[in-house]
Amino acid sequence: MPRLRTLAVVAAAAVLARRAMRSRIQDSPLWPMPALDEPISGRPRSRALRLLLTAHETIADGVVQLRLEGRDLPRWEPGAHLDLVLPSGLVRQYSLCGDPEDTSSYTVATRLVADGRGGSREVHEELRAGVELEVRGPRNRFPLTAAPSYVFVAGGIGITPVMSMLRALPEGTDWRLLYCGRSRATMPFLEEVAKLGGARVRVVAEDESGLPDLDRELAGLPEGAAVYCCGPEGLMAAVAERVPEVRLERFSPRASTGEGGAFEIELRRSGRTLTVPAGTSALAAIRGELPDTLYSCEQGFCGTCQQRVLEGEVDHRDELLTDGERADSMLICVSRARGERLVLDM
Repeated sequence: MPRLRTLAVVAAAAVLARRAMRSRIQDSPLWPMPALDEPISGRPRSRALRLLLTAHETIADGVVQLRLEGRDLPRWEPGAHLDLVLPSGLVRQYSLCGDPEDTSSYTVATRLVADGRGGSREVHEELRAGVELEVRGPRNRFPLTAAPSYVFVAGGIGITPVMSMLRALPEGTDWRLLYCGRSRATMPFLEEVAKLGGARVRVVAEDESGLPDLDRELAGLPEGAAVYCCGPEGLMAAVAERVPEVRLERFSPRASTGEGGAFEIELRRSGRTLTVPAGTSALAAIRGELPDTLYSCEQGFCGTCQQRVLEGEVDHRDELLTDGERADSMLICVSRARGERLVLDM
């Protein structure tokens, strides 16, 4: 009998614990958890992986290539990228440029941005083979779609997603590539690109022949040709001006985070209301009041600063959220109010 009484007490305690946990979950502001729709530009964000950095090598002036190894890694398609979580906590996005069929490793490359925000410098100067890194992805918002012919325009490190596309094209496909850079020494994969394409590849090094003549290079496009461009913002804007239907890959915001007028934000749970001036991001203004607000990339890619929107219309400038998520949330590092006021669940 004592044993039966003990079992009954334990069972009753377990039931009460489950009820209490259910009550806490349902009272949470995140309940019910929203279903994630298909992202507007790729697949849903995937679970994090822990991968071993086995190679860190310089492949051009100011460019390093990383090889990250694991087991049974998710497959990816040309144009996909990874979110790399650096030891400092910074999150940066890098296009995959290895073999999509290799499920044991991922390869990415990055250029050092001397006047950047520190991510590329950490990759170049502090990462070493042997460290374990967290990786999210792969995700693809720059997919290679079927077309009768292709024209690729790459600027500098923008060659990385294009490399996997060129390797994936079936033999006999009609394509050509314009590859631009400051100098040949700064242009990664230059020899491999030349071997892949031969006369179909035009290399323009600014120190030899100046800026490319885009009017000439993009004239007479074949009917139905798919045009892809990745590189500096100025190059992508110039190509888009000439070919409005161009497919672009960018790792910087479409618009300046401070572009737009001032607006008001109410932080409902904190009981505070503040003004976001023109020229200032919502994140910067909020951190002035709540300095522990989480953030990382400040570019609208990683999702760390995502906040729930209770009222107001958002001018979304991120490259991450799904259509469903944009209905009631925003990335405060880049997005702003479309009107005069927003209310956030903070």
